[in-house]
Amino acid sequence: MKTLLLCCLLCFGVRAARADEGMWPYNQVPVEAIRSTFGVSLDSTWLRHLQRSTVRLGNGCSGSLVSPDGLVLTNHHCVQDVLVGHSTEQNDLFAHGFVARSRAEELPAPTIAIDVLVEMQDVTARVRAALAGLDDQKANEARKRVLSQIELASEAASRKDPATGSLHCEVVTLYQGGQYMLYRYKRYEDVRLVFAPEDAIADYGGDPDNFQYPRWDLDMALVRVYEDGKPAHTPEYLHASPAGPAESDPVFVSGQPGTTERLLTVAQLERERDAVLPLRALLESELRGRYLQFGKIGPEENREVQDPLLDLENGLKVRRMELAALLDDSLLASKARDERALRAAVTADPALARDAGGAWDEVAHAQARARELEVRHDLTEGRSGMRGTLWTYARTIVRGAAEREKPNGERLREFVETQLPYVEQRLLAPDPVYPAIERLEMSFGFERLREWLGPDDPLVHAVLGRTAPDTLAARLVAGTRLADPAFREQLWKGGAKAVAASDDPMIVYVRTLDPALRAIRKQWEDEVDAPTTRGSEAIARARFAVYGTSRYPDATSTLRFNAGRVEGWTEAGKPVAPFTTIGQAFARATGDDPLALPPSWIGARAALDPATLFNYCTTNDIVGGNSGSPVVNAKGELVGLVFDGNIESIAGTYWFDPRVNRTVAVHPAAMREALVRIYGAEGLAREMGLVR
Repeated sequence: MKTLLLCCLLCFGVRAARADEGMWPYNQVPVEAIRSTFGVSLDSTWLRHLQRSTVRLGNGCSGSLVSPDGLVLTNHHCVQDVLVGHSTEQNDLFAHGFVARSRAEELPAPTIAIDVLVEMQDVTARVRAALAGLDDQKANEARKRVLSQIELASEAASRKDPATGSLHCEVVTLYQGGQYMLYRYKRYEDVRLVFAPEDAIADYGGDPDNFQYPRWDLDMALVRVYEDGKPAHTPEYLHASPAGPAESDPVFVSGQPGTTERLLTVAQLERERDAVLPLRALLESELRGRYLQFGKIGPEENREVQDPLLDLENGLKVRRMELAALLDDSLLASKARDERALRAAVTADPALARDAGGAWDEVAHAQARARELEVRHDLTEGRSGMRGTLWTYARTIVRGAAEREKPNGERLREFVETQLPYVEQRLLAPDPVYPAIERLEMSFGFERLREWLGPDDPLVHAVLGRTAPDTLAARLVAGTRLADPAFREQLWKGGAKAVAASDDPMIVYVRTLDPALRAIRKQWEDEVDAPTTRGSEAIARARFAVYGTSRYPDATSTLRFNAGRVEGWTEAGKPVAPFTTIGQAFARATGDDPLALPPSWIGARAALDPATLFNYCTTNDIVGGNSGSPVVNAKGELVGLVFDGNIESIAGTYWFDPRVNRTVAVHPAAMREALVRIYGAEGLAREMGLVR
């Protein structure tokens, strides 16, 4: 059988995984391929140290421990909500930056929880045993139950183990259900902001430069983790090398890439191309226009809208380029060839054919059903038509109260016991709420719901009644008390009884709508998620039978490792150099946003070395979620901070093209120069090892 399968694969020309491609789980790092390609030998001690020095921020970003006293390096854009939360009209930390001159001045970062992955366990056999013999819908429910049981039991065991202490545990689905891994994390919930530069230099070039290269961004920030009111002792951390890497040097990225879709079937990719991405791009483009107009009302409105606008612009550019990738015929042709090769191998083996022969058709049928339900689901459970921070608070409280009444295994996955601490942290964080932004977002969502579903749709009647979107949004925002974290805490801790008794208009509104919204979610889970998951798991089992773990799994916002080199590329026939300098940033400045350097940089210009390296690019394979990832050299030293990719890297959601995909990082020399000569923070530079 193995000979036959090998012949099938050779005949169909399936690509082998490259050493510089892929976001590899730490238990599958292709050390031999890396040694052969890069001339670097990585052992288990080296990898374990990097694993335990890399952190997850819980907000879609990565970071690294850079001192024994809990100092964490990440991106400025990963702490922007913390900066906004501590800002006022008189003291805008987002615009002006922040430096803690002592530990006592470090500011709470309540929306961030820092996780360090300490252990991985394969629990595939246990999950599969729980699903044996069940149909799609029952298997979907059983899967959620067993995942919750495994997580809860693991957390309980950790609390009894003095060697580990209390751990946060998550079951991670890899290979579209081909493998289930239990990830066990050390979690720090007391996180404090230490340093962030001005937005003008952290995001120099603004949206026009986003996903472009060359770049000149100091997109860095420092936070610190605390335990028992004191800086945490973190013996596993990265030492910085101020010299950084040279061109062609091998470099390695460790971080939490969010989502890739490289293992999707052709039918799934076609739905993304035809239905998912166009809908979201249309909606987000219009919302971006509304944000921009709102920001032009005045300085305070411009300040208030910056956080959501930056997030939206980043996501919109991603979706635009993802759509462009899926419209590239060569991409889908390549995917179709790979799919035909695997299906041929399955057909050639009777056992595989019985298990997975019909799986691609099952997934395709589910995608056809998804196209029929897409708009309604995206506008409600996908949140395109239900927008706003206050709406999110209300839904979390209403659903959380109902779900916590149920046995843990029967809850929605976002409300299982192991997730509740982070749900509470986000819900109760004292973030500012801007009523005008809330009205804009809610009204926009209501209008789009009415536009896309039609004014006579029963759900639209339930949402709007006889009220205009602007009027309804204004009434709900003006009447609710949910902007007050103490009120949110009262409702959350009061549970189902408090929610049922509440007369807060936003709570009443969500409480009334939630049964209809849950029905939409249930239909989607039963008719789309369940058959897609079942078919995908069968395909994954076939893929394992043919390839084993020689292929990397799709990214899942969990810790991954990647190898690459410092290297430019050729664009439109012209070479793009891998490094930029501080002097080039000054030469590019115009004095007008988004190319206006902050006063601190202009004032320090004479003290700065213009030849100091600023940003650089590498061939590492990353996607969103790698923001804040450390770049390390063969010695395991910190030599960079990932903050972006070039525009071609966005297609990395679906494939990796080593000719043009590039990762963009902050050079450590720029961090040292800025901390010491501009911000007067030599102590932080010394703590990181940038000054010795």
